[in-house]
Amino acid sequence: MTSNFETVKKEIGVAEKKAGRAPGSVTLVAVSKVHGTGTILPVLKAGHRVFGENRVQEAQTKWPELKAQFPDVELHLIGPLQTNKVKDAVELFDVIESVDRPKLARALAKEFEKQGVERDCFIQVNTGAEDQKAGVLPADADDFIRLCRDELKLPVAGLMCIPPVDEEPALHFALLRKIAERNELKGLSMGMSGDFKTAIELGATHVRIGTAVFGARP
Repeated sequence: MTSNFETVKKEIGVAEKKAGRAPGSVTLVAVSKVHGTGTILPVLKAGHRVFGENRVQEAQTKWPELKAQFPDVELHLIGPLQTNKVKDAVELFDVIESVDRPKLARALAKEFEKQGVERDCFIQVNTGAEDQKAGVLPADADDFIRLCRDELKLPVAGLMCIPPVDEEPALHFALLRKIAERNELKGLSMGMSGDFKTAIELGATHVRIGTAVFGARP
């Protein structure tokens, strides 16, 4: 497990260098969804602290205990968030990467105020305009960013996307970067096990990697 993790870290470093970027400018979000505590612990013990989970309920079964042991963990929610799970998500996660619609954005703003906390948010853009995928459409992204940032005062750290599996990811990463640049957003969460090197070349600040770190899903 830790050898996989070390390999990925090394590959990220090589990709940063190749892209002419500073070492450490890309954050590895180790995607631990469907993996149990026994699989996650070696990576935590190797010093890694940024992890991603898809579902609030699944994360609740393992992360409160792990966070008690490793209080400096930064946990990212990278899957779709239902509004009835917002309270739990804000309590457990440090970053919400899948803000994708006004109703959710309003619910988060309300919950942040209620709990007296702020969590960095990434706005999910459906760059491939896929019906089955969450995310705001590219044409609506500017207005939605404005709503989140200016009206609701959400701490918008950047944008996130999941390109269609059968299309060239570089086109989608370039589109996401373009939207981020014109809205003066620094964060770009893009790139997974199969395409993270391309994502780094195109400006990713966060890469979400599961299989290459933890192996095939059980």
